[in-house]
Amino acid sequence: MINGKIDLRSDTVTVPTNAMREAMSQAVVGDDVYGDDATVNELEQLAANMFGKEAGLFLPTGTMSNQLALFTHIQRGEDVILPDNCHIICHEGGASAIIAGAQLRSIPNVNGEMPLDLVEHYIRKDPEDIHQTKTALITYENADSDGQVRSLEYMKSIKEIADKYEIPVHLDGARIFNGATYLGVGVKEMAQYADTISVCMSKGLCAPVGSILVGSRKFIALARRKRKILGGGMRQVGILAAAGILALGEMPKRLQEDHDNAKYLVTRLKEVKGLEVFEERQKINMVFFRLKDYPLDSAALVRYMADHDVCINGEDNGLMRFVTHCYVSKEEIDQVVELLKDAR
Repeated sequence: MINGKIDLRSDTVTVPTNAMREAMSQAVVGDDVYGDDATVNELEQLAANMFGKEAGLFLPTGTMSNQLALFTHIQRGEDVILPDNCHIICHEGGASAIIAGAQLRSIPNVNGEMPLDLVEHYIRKDPEDIHQTKTALITYENADSDGQVRSLEYMKSIKEIADKYEIPVHLDGARIFNGATYLGVGVKEMAQYADTISVCMSKGLCAPVGSILVGSRKFIALARRKRKILGGGMRQVGILAAAGILALGEMPKRLQEDHDNAKYLVTRLKEVKGLEVFEERQKINMVFFRLKDYPLDSAALVRYMADHDVCINGEDNGLMRFVTHCYVSKEEIDQVVELLKDAR
């Protein structure tokens, strides 16, 4: 429960833990643009080591992290291959065209994956052909906001295709710790199949703000320069980085609890008449269902739940999504289910 409400809209709604608030109050800070903020420097090195990369860069948001990756990897007008329903396309306001000048070549997402044959087919293979753009990057999410997780084998296959044509891979790893929890592997095992990775610390990890972009030392040095162009040069931001250190170091250890609660939520939602629950899609902390002969439509259900201090989102392409996180307990799930049963 957060501020007296049960909030199932997203795992971005989490608030800092008491330990984070204490760390933030005691953080050693300095001017990060000068590289003087010791807490930011500690966070960036922690992230780089955790993901097996040379360097890291602290950013305020996941959108800025993804867009900075594109801005750094490609030249204006070059191709980026990515899934048609990924965060970069659907939830970042068209920033790729505005900032990096990228030409996005989207591939249908089939059962959570871009078909490998299509990925290779979409790559521009003749750099001397003046009629064609250059394919400069392949990017995808793992895990994604549709609750899908790609296997290590799939990640390896994407990297092998990319290496064949000397194209880098950027992984939108906003929820990479959820993906690793589902797969039962360490994040470094996933990170080996990407050149750069964006990691969000405010999705399920309880940090109030912040993402980390990790990659080679050369890449991060250029990204640091371009971060300034985007207005991301920050000052005494160690106050936020202190929470990020705990988010990366401590909070992933408890994500299995969120996944277990999501599985429990699936079981309970199946008791509610008028809901079609997509049990097979529950892999991480997300549960998807459809209203089917339910007494309320989506908008009315949002209002009804709000009247009972439960925050939910409405339909997105006909589907509803509930997301579990640190501040959702099994007891609160039971409360939500009983409210759903009582709706008229």
